Amino acid sequence: MSLYFKYLQILFKAQMQYRTSFWLLTFGQFFIPLSVFAGLYFLFERFGQIKGWQFFEVALCFAVIHMAFSISECFARGFDAFSSLVINGEFDRLLVRPRSTVVQVLGSKFEFTRFGRLLQSVIVLIWALTNLSIDWSLMKVITLCLMVMSGVLIFTGIYILAATMCFWTIQGLEVTNIFTDGGREIAQYPLNIYHKWVVKFFTYVIPFGTVNYMPLMYILKRFTLYSLIKY
Repeated sequence: MSLYFKYLQILFKAQMQYRTSFWLLTFGQFFIPLSVFAGLYFLFERFGQIKGWQFFEVALCFAVIHMAFSISECFARGFDAFSSLVINGEFDRLLVRPRSTVVQVLGSKFEFTRFGRLLQSVIVLIWALTNLSIDWSLMKVITLCLMVMSGVLIFTGIYILAATMCFWTIQGLEVTNIFTDGGREIAQYPLNIYHKWVVKFFTYVIPFGTVNYMPLMYILKRFTLYSLIKY
């Protein structure tokens, strides 16, 4: 892990060589999901609720998945850009080094500007939690933390699976964006508003439903035995 943190330190110093560019990019990343959240806000302003879900309940769902995505995009960007290592022959250099290949690929690229996106998600999360009447317990706090952590692991896992395909395709497959960007867009709403095949796909194949929707129902006390069987 010391090597991993060394990579973090080196790349952070490198990006801070151009401080104005760094802060402008971070500022821009703050407003990218804000425009999406504004669309969500005006949607509820017009219709009031979506299939029984209120605005702040969906805002909590939105915040969790965007937090997970921004953290994964920041620290697992090396796998997302893995195709460039293969094309340029730089991956061969990693193989001859006496260190873990996974750690070296993870440490090859970090997007610290994604903290702007993370900050926006944290603000939405705090706003949603302060406007929801949740009967908090230690288990619910742990569940909320695990929702974010599990989302990070799923997004990172998709990046790793896409990176493995680069040995045969050389270029990274754009189809993975269906599961990363597309999965993020779908999971920012409760899954039960979609068709059943979408719910099943994003529960049993790409398990965003077990990260976001089902734990959210538990936190909000909407998870009954009947809904579990129906789900």
